Amino acid sequence: MSQVIPLGPASRMLTTREAATRLGVSLRTVQLWVEASILPAARTPGGHRRIPYNAVEALAMSMGLESLGSPGVAPTVASAAPPQHADVRPLRIVLVAQERPWLAACVSALEVFGESVAVETADNGYVALLRIGQEPPDLLVTTLELPGMDGLQMLSTLETCESLGGMRVWALTSQTPEQLSARGGLPPMVETLSLPVSPEALAIRTGRWVLARQSTEHNIRRDLRQE
Repeated sequence: MSQVIPLGPASRMLTTREAATRLGVSLRTVQLWVEASILPAARTPGGHRRIPYNAVEALAMSMGLESLGSPGVAPTVASAAPPQHADVRPLRIVLVAQERPWLAACVSALEVFGESVAVETADNGYVALLRIGQEPPDLLVTTLELPGMDGLQMLSTLETCESLGGMRVWALTSQTPEQLSARGGLPPMVETLSLPVSPEALAIRTGRWVLARQSTEHNIRRDLRQE
């Protein structure tokens, strides 16, 4: 994800802190984005990360931030405008798992995204259905081994109620497709992720999804303004 490269005066690279300031996010968020290859990065011979200015600007534009100037003008990172969140609602995430320490660790890992996401948890299928019934989330992340109503039953119920329509669903499982099929299978719109999944890995994957959703919503708002 990063390599040692020579950096000259015309290389136009930013430090991770400068990139974080430009994008209006925490330093840890930028580090996660680099680890997830959302932002390309190189390493100096001294081992410090540097991020191409053009890549940061491209990401800033996808987030709806105003440009700092033309590519030929060096960026003044200290005066970078914060993100414009006035018309951007938080993306709602529901996490479902029996292991409460894992849930707590995931919530902590997702804190790097700040107000971009709103996270709720449930430790069984019944509580998850209640959370989803109150307000369908943008993203549902669930393990399949749950007490009482397991994840397969919960997702089947949601499919029957047509509650999966606009929802992204990730099912975490150690079972093979054949084993899942023998148990009745998953709804076709559900994406499976192989266990184990660390909270940090989930945060990285969620970061990619958050950026994609924000970019899509920004483009829709821009198109509506141009009509």
